[in-house]
Amino acid sequence: MTKLMFISAAALAMAGLAVAQNATDYPPSADAGSCFARVLIPEATEVVTEQVPATPERAEITVIPAVYETYTQEVMVREATTSFTVIPTEYVTKTEQILEAPERIDTVVIPAEFETYTEKVLIRPAYTTWKPGAGLYGVNVIAAKADSDSALSTGELLCRVEVPAQYDEVARTRLVHQERTETKVIPAKYRTLKKDVVNTPARIVEEAVPAVYETITLQKLVSPAQEQTTVIPATYRTVEKRVVTGGGSVEWREVLCDTNASPAKIVEVQKALSAKGFKVPADGDFGPATYRAMEAYQRANGLPVGYLTVATVESLGVSAD
Repeated sequence: MTKLMFISAAALAMAGLAVAQNATDYPPSADAGSCFARVLIPEATEVVTEQVPATPERAEITVIPAVYETYTQEVMVREATTSFTVIPTEYVTKTEQILEAPERIDTVVIPAEFETYTEKVLIRPAYTTWKPGAGLYGVNVIAAKADSDSALSTGELLCRVEVPAQYDEVARTRLVHQERTETKVIPAKYRTLKKDVVNTPARIVEEAVPAVYETITLQKLVSPAQEQTTVIPATYRTVEKRVVTGGGSVEWREVLCDTNASPAKIVEVQKALSAKGFKVPADGDFGPATYRAMEAYQRANGLPVGYLTVATVESLGVSAD
């Protein structure tokens, strides 16, 4: 198939598309011999910061212990009696329980328990876009050369591509068990005292026997134990995520094709790519090696990828004319 037949077939295909689509779906007005392709404009992103919780708000309980006062008390252990010379007094021993320390309640604080876990944070949501297909320089060139019939351009070939969402893992802390207190009852403490009481008083001869006392130490509650609650505020940490600020759209851009570019122009492009560090033979044949070098140069310089656009050529310092 000759180049003229190729151009005629492409013109018929473009005419058919003009009937089925609106005028806004076509490239801007241009001179005869110009070629355009719809290309994906690279996305522009920026890093933003976000505050995420590091530790939750919690409450700490401080136990203020009870206050006790110590005092002494005299307890009679033997009553006053009267003794007689002939018949002495007879006594009976009895026991008595004396409160030595009152019952009290002790409070124990069991601290809160936390655990660390990871969570995925969305950095960029998934989206779908159109990807250019074959028909111009840089797209499916080998197939076009192997089979001349497959080189027929329909004017545009688009593929719908889904770009997955991007996530980042963030470490977080959450509360497993709240801080709590447990109380324990300490029973009262008693002291057992024995005392003698008169069973049979003395007879005949009276003798006064004074009472006997014993001093003991006791405790009494002045103020009970109390709980004081202090609120510890939550803490936060800063994480970074990348968001899309622009680009990602498909636009018409002027490209070089076999209609407006000669092998000599391709040689200029190949030499310019090699000079930029993307080595490729300068043979005037836009083969796989030239395509890979062009695509690598476009990605490295933020240019639309996949077609030999005029912007790419001019970026290489080559005239598009």
